[in-house]
Amino acid sequence: MKALTFQGKQSIEYTSIPDPEILQAQDAIVKVDCCAVCGSDLHVYHEREKGLDHGTVMGHEFTGEVVAVGKEVKQLQIGDKVVSPFSTSCGQCYYCNIGLTARCTQGQLYGWVEGDQGLHGGQAEYVRVPLAEGTLVKYNQGLSPEQALFAGDILSTGYYCADQVNIQPDGNYAVIGCGPVGLMCIISAKEMGAQTIFAIDQIPERLAKAEEFGAIPINFSQIDVAAHLKELSKGIGMDGVMEAVGNPAAARMAYELIRYGGSISTVGVHTSSGFAFSPAEAYDKNLQYKVGRCPARHYMKTSLEIIESGRHDLDGIISHRMKLHEGSEAYRIFDKKQDNCLKVILYP
Repeated sequence: MKALTFQGKQSIEYTSIPDPEILQAQDAIVKVDCCAVCGSDLHVYHEREKGLDHGTVMGHEFTGEVVAVGKEVKQLQIGDKVVSPFSTSCGQCYYCNIGLTARCTQGQLYGWVEGDQGLHGGQAEYVRVPLAEGTLVKYNQGLSPEQALFAGDILSTGYYCADQVNIQPDGNYAVIGCGPVGLMCIISAKEMGAQTIFAIDQIPERLAKAEEFGAIPINFSQIDVAAHLKELSKGIGMDGVMEAVGNPAAARMAYELIRYGGSISTVGVHTSSGFAFSPAEAYDKNLQYKVGRCPARHYMKTSLEIIESGRHDLDGIISHRMKLHEGSEAYRIFDKKQDNCLKVILYP
């Protein structure tokens, strides 16, 4: 089959590799309908996280059709249309039972093979899915594969982020970063009843999209955001801040915006060695800080219901549709945010 493989820093190669096979009785093989490039893929692309084997198939967002199942798989059948979260999960361990599926004791992250151990990703024609019944979710075939794709990562991650700040209808909330996940935070907060959401970014097109989804856009390159939001909130600050960037500047801004006793929820993938605020500063604000990988599988039912409702123009998030063989160019465009790039969907 054909796949996009990691070959070193900023080197993604479209190449032929062996077709995946059933290795365990709980496996399934999925023929990919579409896949996507995610912001967290760029950590690998830039080798911010060392250790990935060259030749690893990239990507963790995909939808497709079940074409083979292991002998213990009973709830999935050949021909089922499915969407996958970005990590596998058994559905039975302690962490799966409490809804923290991202920390399943048997779980693996797609697109991470190190020392010849791990799981290849979804930017390929076919994907092997371990723990298939606890991982894959069948979706309403009235949805397009593109629409269903949102449930596997970015919408579930946005919903998780909003869920952690205890949304109240009369609260003031801020979203830092209006990339795909940040926009999904806005949608999710709206779904939870938030009426006042400030969207913070510096890219006009992304701010315009945030406004379409019901947020109040603020360009941080043109205004002192902390002072502005303090004034608008009568000197109090934000009740909750959703940080979807994953760098120290965004983390520091979140701290500066939050009120005493407020909640910061961080789903941006951080690679820095320390926090952007000190323990003393957190103490002085009675800060609630929540951070970590989204348990996407746990949120996918809710995400699919939101998608099926048709209340939000999710198709408008997709800025580029490209063929899998154009993957190297897709990564370059996505990385550089060229041509107003927001979300890239790839088709085998």
